[in-house]
Amino acid sequence: MKRLIPSALAFGLMATAALPALAADPRGTWLSQSGETRIRFADCGGQLCGTIVQSAQARDDKNENAALRSRALVGVRMITMRANGTDSWQGSLYNFQDGKTYNGRMTMPSANAMSLSGCVLGGLICRSQTWSRVN
Repeated sequence: MKRLIPSALAFGLMATAALPALAADPRGTWLSQSGETRIRFADCGGQLCGTIVQSAQARDDKNENAALRSRALVGVRMITMRANGTDSWQGSLYNFQDGKTYNGRMTMPSANAMSLSGCVLGGLICRSQTWSRVN
């Protein structure tokens, strides 16, 4: 019996080491790199969506659609992504600071860090930010 316990323990440790790393979960609330905006990520229709829950800027005054320039930013869906591998997503990012929507990528370098890239020209020119988890 005493020989069985160390063997079982060693086998358990080896089996655990062989498991793949768990994917980071982006659901929850995140703080933008500037610290001025909080976005809550949640499932939405088979995708992942980020909705503004707090912003230093009150209105969507730079929106390309003039009819939307007076709307409040809180409640605006800013990000829509679909899974593209482990800890990686792709989709669209709305930048309310210039009123444009970009093709985007999102990765999770860690459980509490999110990297977002908005791109133009088919991904030739990208701008990235790192956001931090609030909860």
